[in-house]
Amino acid sequence: MTKYLISFPSRAMQLTPAEFEQAGIDSRAVILEAKAAGVYVFGGGIHEGVAPVLISGDGTVSEETYPGSHLDGGFTVLEVPTRREAVDWARKIAVACRCAQELREFMYDPIS
Repeated sequence: MTKYLISFPSRAMQLTPAEFEQAGIDSRAVILEAKAAGVYVFGGGIHEGVAPVLISGDGTVSEETYPGSHLDGGFTVLEVPTRREAVDWARKIAVACRCAQELREFMYDPIS
């Protein structure tokens, strides 16, 4: 089985407070469905109130990130047998969140 990342940036969710609340309810229902199906690995939202840091190869920690790097919004990692199934789950999440989702495939790692 292959792991897939389904994600969206914060700016993609242009919702009213009521729409945002309903999107939360609907997206949690999809997550519960994915858990029940046994395909859910992990998910969550990036805490945008906590600044990222960069830990260099020598262990030094700095208050910066890679040039051009920007990660925010929400993501879900699912493990499914086919890309078609990953697209179907991404579609469910997009409908629930009311915003487009990006789908990326993780490379195979025999110990993951």
